[in-house]
Amino acid sequence: TYSVCEVCPGPNLNVVLGANGTGKSSIVCAICLGLAGKPSFLGRADKVGLFVKQGCMKGTVEIELFKTPDNIIITREIHVVSNASVWFINRNPATLKTVEEQIAALNIQVDNLCQFLPQDKVGEFAKLSKTELLEATEKSVGSPELYQFHCELKHFREKERELEVNKHFRETESSDCRKIIINFGMRSNRNVCREKTISLEKMKQRVERYKQDVERYHECKRHVDLIEMLERKRPWVEYESVREQHEEVKQTRNQVKKELKYLKEIQAPLTKKIQETEENLRSLDAKTRDNAAEIKDISQKCKEKRDALDMKDKQIEEINQAFRMKKDEETDRQKKIRNTQKIIEAWKNELDTMAVCENLQPQIDAVNIKLKKLQEERANIDSDVSDLRAEKKNQEREEKRIIDRLGQLNNIMHMKEENLKVRFQDTHSALMWLRKNKDKFKKNPCEPMMLEINVKDSRHAKYIENHISSSDMKAFVFESQEDMETFLMRDHQKLRVNAVCAPAESCAENLPSRPIEELHRYGFFSYLRELFDAPRPVMSYLCSQYRVHDVPVGTEKTRDMIEMVIQETNLRQIYTAEERYAVKVSSYTKQTLSTNTYLREAQFLTNSVNTDERGQLENQRQDISNMLKSLDERLTTLFERQKYLEHRDNELRQEKKELLDRGNRRRQLESKIDVKYDSLRQLEQDAINLEKEFELTNVKVKEINKQKAQLVTELAHLMKSIVPLNSLKVTLALRASRVTAEKNRLQSEYKAGSVQLRAAQQRFNELDNRKQLLYENCKELMKQARQVCKFGPDQDFPKEFQIAFQTLPDTLEEIDAFLNEEKTRASCFTGLSASVVEEYNKQTREIQQLTEYLEEKKNELNNYKQNISKVKERWLNLLKEMIEQINEKFSKFFSSMQCVGEVDLHVENEEEYEKYGIRIRVKFHSSTELHELTPYHQSGGEKTVS
Repeated sequence: TYSVCEVCPGPNLNVVLGANGTGKSSIVCAICLGLAGKPSFLGRADKVGLFVKQGCMKGTVEIELFKTPDNIIITREIHVVSNASVWFINRNPATLKTVEEQIAALNIQVDNLCQFLPQDKVGEFAKLSKTELLEATEKSVGSPELYQFHCELKHFREKERELEVNKHFRETESSDCRKIIINFGMRSNRNVCREKTISLEKMKQRVERYKQDVERYHECKRHVDLIEMLERKRPWVEYESVREQHEEVKQTRNQVKKELKYLKEIQAPLTKKIQETEENLRSLDAKTRDNAAEIKDISQKCKEKRDALDMKDKQIEEINQAFRMKKDEETDRQKKIRNTQKIIEAWKNELDTMAVCENLQPQIDAVNIKLKKLQEERANIDSDVSDLRAEKKNQEREEKRIIDRLGQLNNIMHMKEENLKVRFQDTHSALMWLRKNKDKFKKNPCEPMMLEINVKDSRHAKYIENHISSSDMKAFVFESQEDMETFLMRDHQKLRVNAVCAPAESCAENLPSRPIEELHRYGFFSYLRELFDAPRPVMSYLCSQYRVHDVPVGTEKTRDMIEMVIQETNLRQIYTAEERYAVKVSSYTKQTLSTNTYLREAQFLTNSVNTDERGQLENQRQDISNMLKSLDERLTTLFERQKYLEHRDNELRQEKKELLDRGNRRRQLESKIDVKYDSLRQLEQDAINLEKEFELTNVKVKEINKQKAQLVTELAHLMKSIVPLNSLKVTLALRASRVTAEKNRLQSEYKAGSVQLRAAQQRFNELDNRKQLLYENCKELMKQARQVCKFGPDQDFPKEFQIAFQTLPDTLEEIDAFLNEEKTRASCFTGLSASVVEEYNKQTREIQQLTEYLEEKKNELNNYKQNISKVKERWLNLLKEMIEQINEKFSKFFSSMQCVGEVDLHVENEEEYEKYGIRIRVKFHSSTELHELTPYHQSGGEKTVS
């Protein structure tokens, strides 16, 4: 509301009063924020930047405070973008901490509801507990030491509680039953003395047990030392056992090694003979392969010769076949000559008998004239059919476009109906009833407005929806009261629907108070009525009820100059791009007041159907349907005429053909005879000399037979050369068989010796592996034994270990039995450790220290009781005096309003200082009793007054 405002309060500013919107909160917010208060103290916004006037980038609060000798000026600059503040003290830059210190020095507490109470925090003041109210009162109006005394009392009382627990326990401990009594009503984490007292008793009990534990520990130590020595000797005994096994295996392996060497010497001659036999076999195998390759090469050549002979036989057959074909061709030529001569003879006879040709030209000319007229008519009909078909195709294309557009509009309407069904089920049910029962109404009723209103641009839907109430958006519109009553009865259906009646005199054509052109300079571009279409009754109702014809719609430009628009145009309702402004004049001050609200997004009118367009499309579709029907009828008539003309055309052409045939027959016969004579001469010239062809055929066959004889001779020579190669192949096979038999015999003898050799080799490998394994085992056992005894790398076996080992068993079985026996005995001594003696001494010392500590706390308790008594007397005197003054004024103020109010000190337990509180009790009606002020019992106004 204000860009700059200066307020000069008097010295006793207590309450800020004023009508709504006059700026009370501006003053209170400035006081709080200017005195380093947080936005949460005001209960209006969580960010300090939100307190700056809309459209401005920063705001400033300057407060001058009375202080001797010089006043102090505190300035706060609030920046909207960064949501940060800059502080100044007496026009000099300062930090927030420095400002807070200056304000605290003046005892200013903007977070204390008893000192600073914003309007939005009245509810929180009523929620303050009695204890919180007392502390807030002490801080705000009490003497400086009052709140300090209260804090000291609470601290002293807390210490007294802790010390009393210790005293109570010590007194109980002195009895013979030695029970521990603890006051569980106190918090254990704050009663250190109680914990120490309990610890003292437990330590005394543990010390009693430690005496027996010390004796048992020494006995257990003897068994543990013996177990340790047995565990040290055991790996040495195990090592010695494995070392002896290693020596035995080593001797056996050396013996087997000698046997293996002897067997290898025996097998050497047989190995040499087997190698010689294998070399002989490889030589024979090479010769056999060479012989087989030579045989294969000659066999391939024989095959080629046989294939060549077969090819020569095929050539002879082809030559004979060619001669037979020429012989058949000559026979066919002779036959064609005879047939041609017969045809020529027949045509000559027909030509001789044919009369002189009559004159048929006049008849032919008459038929040509008829054909020409008929063809002209057919051409005209074809042109008409083509034009009609093109027109029909254009009409069908336009009809499809209209049907598609109607489908889109129907889909939009269907979506709107589904939206209605989801949101308002009763309204949708009533709509279905209305559509089935339109005959019951005298005038055509209108469906719900959200279906009837069609926004011209979906971006403008939010203006209409924010202007028209949601109850009217789903309302049915009737032109008469009688029709509306008929609808509301609705066969006694129990549906909750809205219905309105349009004015008797239509307001749909009402003119706005001024032309929209006069408002263009303010950014207005249209009145609401021009943004949508609706049936006349709906538009009449909206103009009458909502004055849509006189509510302008503007842009961001309108928003930027809204103050000028309100002052200069005297408009009562205004829409900008995102806001709605309602303007009214105060009945009391005659001042112009405006409220603005953000526009909610459209829900019902985002999908709109243009009813004018839909009606035009339906009319166009009907016109096109009639046009298509007319075109089909005209095309049917033309097709029938086309069919008749085609039939007549065929008849005239046949008549013309017959006339022409009659005139052309003689010329045709003469021409055909000439052609046949030419053909006959050609046939006589194409004669074939069969004797000459027969001689040529015999010459070719003889030449091929000579080539065949040469091939047969070469084939016989090849067959002769392959015989000795086959003999050599048999000889080589026999030699290879004998050598293979000798090799098998030698391998059998070698195999018998190899069995013994492999057995010996396997035995040697097994012994060698076992020897190596035992050797590694010995090394590992030696390493483990030295580690168990904790010997150094080069350390000799100590003499004390030798002496100790001599008294212990020498076998693993005896050592294990002895070891188990000692472990069993040692396991009987559980819960003992080497520190038992040290713990015994330590517990004794701690018992002495705790005893001295608790005696000291007992003396401290007596001191605290004396301090509490002194502080309590001083605090209560000051507190009661302050509360009496408050109560006196509070009662006086309430009496002036014919009400009753009192303030008193609330005490549950005189010793529980943290539970002391201030109780406010009020009575606003003579018929009621005094009631304590709570967040729930009194009304909002009563709490505010209190």
